[in-house]
Amino acid sequence: MIFKKPFLFFAALLVLTGCATQRFDFVNTPVNTAPTLDDDQTFWVGGIGQTAEIDAAKICGAASKVVRIETMQTPGDVALTFVTLSIYAPRHIRVTCK
Repeated sequence: MIFKKPFLFFAALLVLTGCATQRFDFVNTPVNTAPTLDDDQTFWVGGIGQTAEIDAAKICGAASKVVRIETMQTPGDVALTFVTLSIYAPRHIRVTCK
């Protein structure tokens, strides 16, 4: 039982500092503009069987104007997912246009 408190501390630290980002770049140039869309998405029960569709071409006016699409889980999102036992699993999406 001597390792119980340090283990809980490091487990909490790991959860609070974790994040995940999926980024799709459609041009080979650096992106220096702010995202056109920066939205939160809500998933329940870990997102099993759920989808959230965003039409980036519609947001940007044309598919050729889409520069980047990102989905991410911030440390806060990971913490909420952990605390709610994956019942509530928020994510963020960003779409950047030319």
